[in-house]
Amino acid sequence: MKVFSSNFDSLIVFDGECVLCSGFFRFMLRHDRAGRFSFATAQSPLGQQLYRDHGLPADEFETNLVIINGRTYLRLDAFAAAMRALPWPWPVLSVCRFLPGWLKDPLYFSVARNRYRLFGRYDRCMIPSPEVRARFAAGGFGT
Repeated sequence: MKVFSSNFDSLIVFDGECVLCSGFFRFMLRHDRAGRFSFATAQSPLGQQLYRDHGLPADEFETNLVIINGRTYLRLDAFAAAMRALPWPWPVLSVCRFLPGWLKDPLYFSVARNRYRLFGRYDRCMIPSPEVRARFAAGGFGT
């Protein structure tokens, strides 16, 4: 697991144009009843800066960033970290973090590289309601 330090407590950065990634965002928004997570689109100024800070391309968003307690998780470890932070029964899905890297990284990348073809792509990032927009970090929304 590659972990980076960050100044954020609980933040999820996702590709706002990807149907799959936006579905993950909506899932987290619905099940994070405690409101622990803030959000940012990868296309936003904040998202772009975080991708660059982590040495990731700022134009190909093949991973969500999940930041919890100042630690940044990538790929399947990001999904696992997000699931662990939710109430029961969702933490059970975090078992994927125990898969060996030789299995989980190729599995993750096979979906990530084909996500637009498999799930679709929005023409632009969504426009959230004022209630949802309040959950976005400063500088975390926009293209």
